[in-house]
Amino acid sequence: MFEALLEQIARGLDARGIPYMLIGGQAVLLYGEPRLTRVIDVALGAGPDQLPLLLDWIRACGWRALTATPEEFVARTLVLPCLDPASGIRMDLLFTLSPYERQAIARARAVQVGQTPVRFASAEDLIIHKIIAGRPRDLEDIFSVVLKNPQLDAGYIRTWLGELEKGRAEPLGTRFEEIWSRARAERP
Repeated sequence: MFEALLEQIARGLDARGIPYMLIGGQAVLLYGEPRLTRVIDVALGAGPDQLPLLLDWIRACGWRALTATPEEFVARTLVLPCLDPASGIRMDLLFTLSPYERQAIARARAVQVGQTPVRFASAEDLIIHKIIAGRPRDLEDIFSVVLKNPQLDAGYIRTWLGELEKGRAEPLGTRFEEIWSRARAERP
C-alpha cells in the first residue's frame, strides 16, 4: 500500500520536474525505529506558483485535496494536505524555497522502493526538520535516528540549527544537544 503510493509520488514529481524529499514518519522508518504512520510528508523544491500543476496531478491520480480552497490554504500555510481515498493514506505536500530546503533536497538520498528510486531526506536533514517541529513524537524519532546512525554529521546539524535558530525564540541547538548527549550515553 505505502510502497505503491511512494512510487507513484516519486514518478509523478520526477515527471513534472519538481525536486522533492520524503521527511517525517516515512524517513524515520528508513533511519530509526519502525513506527506506525498514516501520513506521507513530502518537502517540495517548489513554491505555491506550482500549485495548479500539482492540483492537476493530484486529480489525475484520483487523490483529493483536503481543503475546499487549496489556493488560499497553501498561501496561508505552504502545505497542501491530500488523501488517497483508495488506501486512506494522507499526503502533506510542503512548499519550500528557503536556501536550507533547496540544499537539503539536493542532499536527499535515492532509495529503491519497488521499481522506483524514491528520494528521502538525509538522516541529518530529517533530524533538523524534526528538531524544528519539536513535538514529543519528533523528539523520540530523533533519539532513535541518532542511536541507530553513529556516523551522523553532527557539525552539519549544528551549523544549520544555528542558522535556523536566528530570529526564533526556540532553542533548536539546545534541543538537539540534549538528545545527542542522551543517545551517545546509551550507545554501546
